[in-house]
Amino acid sequence: MIIRTVSYPRAGLIGNPSDGYFGKTISACFKGFQAQIELWESPTLELLPSRRDHSVFQSIESLHKDVRHHGYYGGFRLLKATIKVFYDYCLRYGIQLDDRKFTLRYSSDIPSRVGLAGSSAIITACARALMAFYGVAIPRHLLASLVLSVENNELGIPSGLQDRVAQAYQGVVFMDFNRKLLEARGYGDYTHLDSTLLPSLYVAYREDLSEGTEVFHNDLRARWNAGEKDVVDAMAYWADLAVSFRDAMQKGDRAAMHQLMNANFDKRASLYDVGDGNRELVATARGAGASANFAGSGGAIVGIYDGDEGFTRLQHAFGAKDFRVLRLELTEPLREKATFPPVA
Repeated sequence: MIIRTVSYPRAGLIGNPSDGYFGKTISACFKGFQAQIELWESPTLELLPSRRDHSVFQSIESLHKDVRHHGYYGGFRLLKATIKVFYDYCLRYGIQLDDRKFTLRYSSDIPSRVGLAGSSAIITACARALMAFYGVAIPRHLLASLVLSVENNELGIPSGLQDRVAQAYQGVVFMDFNRKLLEARGYGDYTHLDSTLLPSLYVAYREDLSEGTEVFHNDLRARWNAGEKDVVDAMAYWADLAVSFRDAMQKGDRAAMHQLMNANFDKRASLYDVGDGNRELVATARGAGASANFAGSGGAIVGIYDGDEGFTRLQHAFGAKDFRVLRLELTEPLREKATFPPVA
């Protein structure tokens, strides 16, 4: 029997990047792309390469393009680190694994290095496959923390809990990373929100801006650690935006949600150079009447548009510049008993 598991990209709607700094955020997982794991029992433990792990190229230009889009590493390091951390988890909690071995392969069409949480999607799908294979149930909040430890502790990728919580819970999630909660128990307070209260959302991205998340996070972390007032104040500001956005959702106040998303990006742009390419993405969306905020750390944006006519304007505006845009079809929330949904 082949076990198949998936995980989806996420768009940080509001509050980002305060998740790594005891703030609050709202994020949503959406369809259209996915990371998938296939795992089956075998005589030896083997990891099979994906197209992202190839080492044969048609030219030096194609190698350059591959590195630009996918970085220097494919998915192998993600899989190996996930398996290692999963085993560590089982040892820590006294979970006895049987001696079966498996073959595992992955695939992902989530755009790389544009802030849509493609790496954590692969890790989350891999953890779910291991859970299904060995019959280990990991609660959603601990699954998110496990995925974060793979990236932070094993691979040295600086990031916060937001992406991993969104992918562990799916749907639309309000996340409170209260410092006392995190330091006392290692996770925050995570609540599903009603996705039907959201207006129409889009994501747009440009692959020529692909860049690892560590480029942004390393600078911000250093400034935070140094106690720079503007950065410390900004984290509280972004957290407050998430609360205001949740309140606006509950009231059906589309205008307020539109304004809050714009304010989130504008504060980031006031703190550091977001780059001309990202500014162009945002300006293009706003010029077409939509709001625009970073979906992650750059390369992709998310925002609100006004009906079919508004999306047509976005298509024309982004299409003229060869940028990608899609309507957001949000995933269903996962309940606690459905931590590793199989793919039909």
